[in-house]
Amino acid sequence: RMEGFGYYTLPMGTEYRGSLWDGMCHGQGELRRPTGGAYRALWDRGLPTQGKYTFTDGLEFEVEKWLYCDGYDRRFYTEISSGFKPPGIAQLTNLDPPKIIPKGCYDCGDGFYNPKTRIVVDYKRKFLRNADDDEHEWILRTCRKAWDLTAEEEPKP
Repeated sequence: RMEGFGYYTLPMGTEYRGSLWDGMCHGQGELRRPTGGAYRALWDRGLPTQGKYTFTDGLEFEVEKWLYCDGYDRRFYTEISSGFKPPGIAQLTNLDPPKIIPKGCYDCGDGFYNPKTRIVVDYKRKFLRNADDDEHEWILRTCRKAWDLTAEEEPKP
C-alpha cells in the first residue's frame, strides 16, 4: 500500500498531493481539481478533519460567515477584489472576459454543457461528466447559453 509522501491522480483528473498511510490520505495533503481550485486539509485515515477550499481565482471558502454571492451582495469575486468596471460595461462572469460558449451549449461554471448529448466538457473540451436529469434541468434554467445576447433596441428613424 502507498505510504509516505506522494501524488495520486483519481480517474476524473483530481490529484492528491500529500502524506499517505496504509493507502489512505493521512496527515497534511491537498486535492487539486483539474479545472483549478484546491482543498488543503489535515487528513485522518482518509477523512479530512480540518481544511479549506480555495477557488481558482483565489477566493477561499469559509463555512462560517460566508458572505460571497449571498442575497445582499451579488458581486463576482473579481469585482470585490478589483472593483467595478465603468458604467455601461457589464461583467457577465467572474472570469473577464468570459469564455466564448460553443453554439448550442451552456456555460455551467466548470465547463460547457451540450444539452443534446448531455455531456459536460471542460474549457479545453476534455470530457468531465454526463449530466443527470437534475443537473440538466438546473443548467437549462440558470446558466448562460451561447445565444444569450444583450440586444439594444434599435433607434427608430
